[in-house]
Amino acid sequence: MVDLSFLETFTKGNKDKMKRYINIYLKIAPETFQNMEQHVIDKDWEQLRIKAHSLKPQADYMGIASLKAVLVEMEQSVHEEKFERLRELYEKAAKIHAESIPHLKNIIASS
Repeated sequence: MVDLSFLETFTKGNKDKMKRYINIYLKIAPETFQNMEQHVIDKDWEQLRIKAHSLKPQADYMGIASLKAVLVEMEQSVHEEKFERLRELYEKAAKIHAESIPHLKNIIASS
């Protein structure tokens, strides 16, 4: 679910920096998902695409490859005007995000 290999390399193994990046994700991502949910409700697909795009690097840093893959799929669905899948993709992304939170909090607590 969470693979911090990239973050570890990026921070050169500095645990304090790793914690800082994880905390940033834990602070910013929930708000981003709330915004995305509202964009789905409003059918504001372009704003949904922008939020999905902005979350991709954060998913990368946290090593949540499955989340990044869904975010890419969301972007592509907007570009291809396949709007009918967006609610399902949002729900899938939100579930992956929610499942990653305990893992990330555990990493912070144990280091």
